[in-house]
Amino acid sequence: MEPARKIRQDGVDRLRAEAASLKDKARLEDLQVWEMRKTKTTKKGSQTYGYWMASWRENSRTRNVHLGSSRKLSREEALQKARR
Repeated sequence: MEPARKIRQDGVDRLRAEAASLKDKARLEDLQVWEMRKTKTTKKGSQTYGYWMASWRENSRTRNVHLGSSRKLSREEALQKARR
């Protein structure tokens, strides 16, 4: 009975690794990069700032991540940073 149990356990481990790999691929396909604009008003006037955000779904929740200033990063660089 021990060899059969080991074979089943190896199969379970392989399927778990495959599921984790597919979950990462699905997250990358669902990835959206967008630019957020904020306007800050002070005594001297108002100024608009832009920064890159990334969104994807994890389980049943949406995850939003700040990637950096739109002055310092292009859209392609922000997308590569989000994929990492």
